[in-house]
Amino acid sequence: MKVQNFYENLSTLHVGTMDNRCWYVPKQDGRESQILLSGDDWKFAWYPSVEEVPEHFWEKDLEKEGFINMEVPSCWQMKGFGQKQYTNVRYPIPYDPPYAPGENPSGAYVKDFTLTEKEAGERQFLYFEGVDSCFYVWINGEFVGYSQVSHSPSEFEITGKTKAGSNRMAVLVLKWCDGTYLEDQDKLRFSGIFRDVELVLRPQEFVHDFTVQTPVAEDGSAEVTVRFDRVEGTPEINCTLTDADGEEIGIAFTHGETVAFPVAAPVLWNAEQPYLYTLTLQAGAETIEQKVGIRTISVEDGKILINGKQVKFRGVNRHDSNPYTGAAVTREDVIRDLQLMKESNVNAIRTSHYPNAPYFPALCSEYGFYMIAEADLESHGVGTLYTNDGHDCMGYIAQDDAWAESILDRQKRNVIRDKNQSAVIFWSLGNESGYGGNFEDAGRWVKAYDPTRLLHYEASIYNSAGYHNDVSMLDVMSRMYADTEWVKEYCEDRRMRKPFIQCEFIHAMGNGPGDIHDYMELMYKYDKFCGGFVWEWCDHATWEGKAADGRDIFHYGGDAGEFPHDGNFCMDGLVYPDRRPHTGLLEWKNEIRPVHAAGKDLAAGTVELWNVQDFADLADTVQIRYEIKKEGTLLAEGEIREITCPAHEKVCITIPQLGELSGDQTYLKLTYVQKADQALTRQGRVMGFDQIALFEEREKVLEIAEAGAVALEENDVSWIITSDRICYVFGKKKGAFTELVRDGKALIEAPMTFETWRAPVDNDRNVRQVWEEAGYDRPWIRVYDCTAENAGEKVRIHCDFSIASVYRQPFLRAKALWEVNADGQIKLTLDADKDMTFPYMPRFGLQLVLPENQDQVEYIGYGPTESYQDKHRACWVDRFTTTVDELLEDYVKPQENGSHYHCAYVKVGELKAEGKKPLSFNASYYTAQELTEKMHNYELEKSGHVIWHLDYGMSGVGSNSCGPELLKQYRLNEEKMHWELVIG
Repeated sequence: MKVQNFYENLSTLHVGTMDNRCWYVPKQDGRESQILLSGDDWKFAWYPSVEEVPEHFWEKDLEKEGFINMEVPSCWQMKGFGQKQYTNVRYPIPYDPPYAPGENPSGAYVKDFTLTEKEAGERQFLYFEGVDSCFYVWINGEFVGYSQVSHSPSEFEITGKTKAGSNRMAVLVLKWCDGTYLEDQDKLRFSGIFRDVELVLRPQEFVHDFTVQTPVAEDGSAEVTVRFDRVEGTPEINCTLTDADGEEIGIAFTHGETVAFPVAAPVLWNAEQPYLYTLTLQAGAETIEQKVGIRTISVEDGKILINGKQVKFRGVNRHDSNPYTGAAVTREDVIRDLQLMKESNVNAIRTSHYPNAPYFPALCSEYGFYMIAEADLESHGVGTLYTNDGHDCMGYIAQDDAWAESILDRQKRNVIRDKNQSAVIFWSLGNESGYGGNFEDAGRWVKAYDPTRLLHYEASIYNSAGYHNDVSMLDVMSRMYADTEWVKEYCEDRRMRKPFIQCEFIHAMGNGPGDIHDYMELMYKYDKFCGGFVWEWCDHATWEGKAADGRDIFHYGGDAGEFPHDGNFCMDGLVYPDRRPHTGLLEWKNEIRPVHAAGKDLAAGTVELWNVQDFADLADTVQIRYEIKKEGTLLAEGEIREITCPAHEKVCITIPQLGELSGDQTYLKLTYVQKADQALTRQGRVMGFDQIALFEEREKVLEIAEAGAVALEENDVSWIITSDRICYVFGKKKGAFTELVRDGKALIEAPMTFETWRAPVDNDRNVRQVWEEAGYDRPWIRVYDCTAENAGEKVRIHCDFSIASVYRQPFLRAKALWEVNADGQIKLTLDADKDMTFPYMPRFGLQLVLPENQDQVEYIGYGPTESYQDKHRACWVDRFTTTVDELLEDYVKPQENGSHYHCAYVKVGELKAEGKKPLSFNASYYTAQELTEKMHNYELEKSGHVIWHLDYGMSGVGSNSCGPELLKQYRLNEEKMHWELVIG
C-alpha cells in the first residue's frame, strides 16, 4: 500500500488532528456523549511491511484477505503477531533518523459502527487514547489524518465524513516511525491500538479546552479561575462550582471570558486528604465536569511545600503494563495498582516514561497521590552509538534543531492533557535523552504555559559534547541512584539551593532492594531531600501459560528469541507481573509507615511517637496495637485508640507494663492500624510497625553438656565418634562431618561443607563476576592438620584448613575446634583470617544436606518473610514456625532467597542450631548451584534433600543492579572472624 510518508518526516508530526485539549468526558442528558468504539469486533490483519498491505484494504473482502477478529485495545504481539521484544537502552532498529526500517511491520484495522440520524447530525470526533507507534485513519474511504506520539491522545474531527447508518473506519498502524527514536523507554516493546478509541459526539458549539487554576491568598481564601483556551462558536457557558457535598459555591456565565469563583474558607487538597470540588461547565446541551483540588505548590529554602507545608515524596515509578495484555490496561488494572500502592503507604507516582492512561491523573487526584507527569520522551539509545574516539553522543537529538518541534510537541501534549489534574505536582520533560537547546526551549514553554507547577528533568545534570547547560527553568535537582554519601554532601552544601529528588532509586530488582533504610534516614534528616521514587512498581513480563507443576510461565527479555534484548532487567519491580507483592514492597511499606517510635524512658514505660505524615493528625488516622513478647511468648498486649499528634510533631505515650517486663530477649512491638475507611483502604489495615528491644543484646555463653561416655576411633580418612546414641564420622580431608547418625537415623545425606557462595541475587549482577574471579563459587578445602582427643564425655577435633579455588591462592585460613557429646550435640569454635586482597564475600557458613522429609522449621529471628542485614525492616523478631516450602520466595528468575537474619535459634527437622552471636539461615529444596544456573523458576528441579545453610554472615542484597555499590557496612569483609555455633 502506498501512503504519504509522514512517518519519516520530522516536519509532519500530525495531519488532520485537533488542537490539544485537556482530558474530560463530555455528557449530554446526563450520559456520556461518546460512543466507545473499543471491543472485540474489529477486523485485523498483520503484514511484514507497509508495502504488503493491500491498497484500499477496507474495501476488500476482509475474510478472503485473511482479516480476523481483533480486540481493541490490545497489543498485536500479545495476540501472536510479530516479534515480542524487551530492550532497555539499545534501539530496536538501526539509528538512522528520521528513517524507519524498510521492513516496517504494519497492522490494518477495520471497524464498522452505526450512527442514528440524531448522532449523524452532531459534530463527531475520533479520540484515540494511545496508538504505538504511528497511524493513518480513513472514514468511509476518505482520508482523515495521521498522528504519532504513542502514549498521548490524538483527536480528529470526522464531521461530514459519516452518515446515518453504517460507517467504516480503517486504521493503519506502523510499528516504527521517526517518533521511535524518541520512545526508547526501558520496557517491553508493543505495537497497535493499545488504548481505547471513542467517537465523541458534540453540539455545534462547545467548550474545547480550558484551564483551571486555584490561587490561595495569604489570608487562606482561594479562588478557582477558569480560562477558556478554545471555544467552538460563541455559546453561553454556565459555570458552577460545588463542594464535595454538592453544596453550591458559585455560578457564573460567560461566552468564553475567564471566570473566577472566590472560596472564602477552602478545604485544601493533598495526598492524605484529597478533597475535591466539582466544576461544571454547561454549553447548550453539553456538560463537562472537572474535579478541582485547591492547593498551592512552592519552593522555600530547598523544601517543596504543598499548601505551605513541607512534604516528602515516598513514591514509585509506574508503567502501564499487564502480563496478559501488554501495554493495554483497563481502569480496573489501574485501580488495582493504586489500591496496592495506598495499602503500602505510597504517596507519589512518576509516570515512567510517558503519560499513563488518560484517566490515570484523575484517579490520582481522587484517591490522593502526588504525580511527576512525564512526557513521552526517551532517546537513551543515542548513548550506545558506535564511536572510535569516546565521543559522547547523548546530546545528538537534544542539541539537533531538526528535533526541536518533535520534543516540544511531546511536552505540549503531556501538559495540556493533564493540566487540570490536582495530583500533578511536577511536569517532567522526559527521561534519559541528553540535554541541549531543544530541552531548554521546551522547558521554557512549560514554565510559561503553567507557572503553577514545578519542572523536572534528571538528564540536565549531564553535559554532552561540551554543551553548557542552562537549567534555570528547572525547579529541582534530580538524580538517579545517587549514593548516600553524595546525598549527604548535596544536602549539606549551602550553595545547592534547589530541592533534591531521587527520581529513581533503590532499584527493586529480584531479591531487593536492600538499602532503603539508609536513604530514608537521610530523607527524614534533611529538609532538602524531598523524596524518592523506587524503580520500579512492577516486574515486566509476558505470561506464556502454565508449567507442568502448575507454576505460571513468565517470559522476559531474550525468551522470545529477539535481538537486542536485556534479559531480565525488566523484572525490577516491587510486585510480580501478576501484582503479588515482592518482599521488597513490604520493606518499602514499613520504611514509609506513618509513625516512627523510639524508646524514651523504657523503665517508666514511655515511648516517643513521631508523626511523619505531612498533613494528617494521628488522631484521625492511626490506632496502635502493642504486644510485649519474650522469645515468642506473649507477656502483655493492649490497644491505644486515641493519639493526638499533628503532622511532623512528636508525642509520648505510656505503656505501664514496659518497666516490669523488660529483660533478655524481650521486645515491644507497636503495630499501626488504620483508624477509618478511606477510598481505597479500609479500617483495620496494618499501616506499619516498630519493634523496640527491651534489653541490651549480649553474646551467649555456648557450652555442650557432658552426657555420658563417648568413644573415638580413627582410620586413614576419618575420625569416628560413637556413643549409645550416635555414630558421627568426621572427614580428615573434608574438615567437617561426613556422616551424622543419631538413634539409628541419618541426620545428613551428604558431608557438611563450608560455603562461600550464594546464588547471585539480581543486585549482585555487577559484583558477581568479581566473586567468580575470586573463586567463591568453587571453594576447595585444604586441611593441613586434623587431630582429635577423647576427654571422656566429649571428643574434641582440632582442624587447621584453608579455602581456595582452582588457580587462586587461599582466601580464607581457619582453625576450627569441633566438640561432640554423647547426645550428638556439636559445638564449633572457629577463628578465620581472610586475605583482604580478595573482595568481600557473598556468605560464609556451613551447609547441611538433610533428608527431604525434614521440612518443619522453627526459629527465633527476623520473620516471617525473608530477611537480610540490609533488608529486614518488614520483619520483626519473634518465634516463627513454618515449612521449607513456605520459606521459598519464588522469584521468576531464580536467585538467593528465603534467608532469615539475626536468628537466636533455629530448628530444621530434628536438628537445631544457635550461635554465640545471632546467625542467618535458610532452608530450601534447591541447591545454590541450581538457583544459580536456572533462568526461570518453572525450570527449577528439587534436589531431593533439604539444603540447610547456617551462616556466620551473608552480605546484604543492596540495589547495585542499577544503583550504587553495596554499602560497606553490609559487606561480609571482616579480616578476622570468630564463630561459635552449637548444632544438636
